[in-house]
Amino acid sequence: MTATTFGQTADGTPVPMATLTGGGLTVEVIGLGAAIRSLNVDIGRGASPRVLGLETLEDYLTHSPNMGVIAGRYANRIGGAHFVLDGQEVNLVPNEGGTTQLHGGPLGFSKRIWSLVDHGPDHALLSLTSEAGDQGFPGRVEAFCHYSIPSDGVLRLELTATTDAPTVVNLAAHSYFNLDGTDTILDHLLEIPADFYTPVDDKRIPTGEIRSVEGSPFDFRTLRPIGLMHEGSRAAYDHNYIISRTRAATPQLMARAIGPDSRTELQVFSTEPGVQLYAGSYLGVPVKPLHRTRTAANAGFCLEPQLFPDTPNKPQFGDATLRPGETYRQITDYRFRAA
Repeated sequence: MTATTFGQTADGTPVPMATLTGGGLTVEVIGLGAAIRSLNVDIGRGASPRVLGLETLEDYLTHSPNMGVIAGRYANRIGGAHFVLDGQEVNLVPNEGGTTQLHGGPLGFSKRIWSLVDHGPDHALLSLTSEAGDQGFPGRVEAFCHYSIPSDGVLRLELTATTDAPTVVNLAAHSYFNLDGTDTILDHLLEIPADFYTPVDDKRIPTGEIRSVEGSPFDFRTLRPIGLMHEGSRAAYDHNYIISRTRAATPQLMARAIGPDSRTELQVFSTEPGVQLYAGSYLGVPVKPLHRTRTAANAGFCLEPQLFPDTPNKPQFGDATLRPGETYRQITDYRFRAA
């Protein structure tokens, strides 16, 4: 593994970059958002890029749609940028439509510089401290992000967090996958073994209902193309699928996808109860991306294992509270192989 500096921010803060290799994978991780900048995979036909990334730090700071980042302190949406914890009102900093907090706010974990605290040829450990009051959240949180290559074709992500006061924590990886390197992922085949999903309102906040996928465009229980449901010319998926109602002790299958041109299969395993499918409906950056000529709507898809969105306001979804003495832990494996 090599460790370098990807660049520095306007105030002179250096942004580290680590390169991991092994098992047919080459992974570049940058300190901004603990993001995966590049993921090249060789399934026996030569290495090819499988995620979207950007060329420069300035491009990330100015144009990145959370590309490859770790989202937090609470990934996804909290309706009204507000919730009640232990009888106390918590008002967050909104950053979507003036009312919703998305991915932890305007200066969430994805916008922060994580420290590279340990690295080796096939692993990298990054850390971030989020002080009490950060984006409105109570409690000082210490978060860690560990990337490793435990076996051939497998990239493992382990996320942990602790707090000194009751708070909520929900972390999620936000890579945009494109297994073929083409302009669209609408023809990628996708399977999500979920019988239920959480429908949303016009602000993309879950209504609180848990609805069957049966007979709907949300049914991915058998492998089929992503591009079924459209708003105009865009595949409109941005929804949480229910894999289980509680976290699993060991990673379970959340989804699998196949690139029809490269015949590359991605399997996502995680300990989380839900997985957010985002088909990149509003993806598009005005600068040249890494390994590509352009990036437009539906150029990549996200599979984000996590707790359900707006859980702090929806007790029927579970409990996102983290308390002193507890450790938040997520393990997610991305497994690549020839289809």
